[in-house]
Amino acid sequence: MVIILTVFTFIVPVHLSAASFDGTAPLLCALMDGRECGPENDCQRVTVESINIPHFVRIDFDKKTISGTAETGRQTAIENMERIDRKVILQGAEDGIEGVRDGLGWTLAIMEETGKMVVTASGDEVGFVIFGACTEL
Repeated sequence: MVIILTVFTFIVPVHLSAASFDGTAPLLCALMDGRECGPENDCQRVTVESINIPHFVRIDFDKKTISGTAETGRQTAIENMERIDRKVILQGAEDGIEGVRDGLGWTLAIMEETGKMVVTASGDEVGFVIFGACTEL
């Protein structure tokens, strides 16, 4: 029994830290906490529902896409991907709703050691910062 506990003590932490957040494996990410800011220095906390983004997104590095859950059916293209300072940086742009001036550019940064992430997006006199975390699929 002591041997089994000793083995798990050393093996489990190695396994948990072996997750690959370097852009080589697909990820499932939870978007949790957000801020919306305007030009008058008026930032406020927002929920992901209030800014019309899903709680969970899948990142497929091979297909260069980020997609919402099956209920949303939404997907966006990853137009640029770089690895800088142990972070995977993804970038793209979205037109939003057709006929509405709501397009924006976005950047998503995933920390390779932890899977924590930050998304920033900017449009017409508005900016968003959303914090979350990812796990391998």
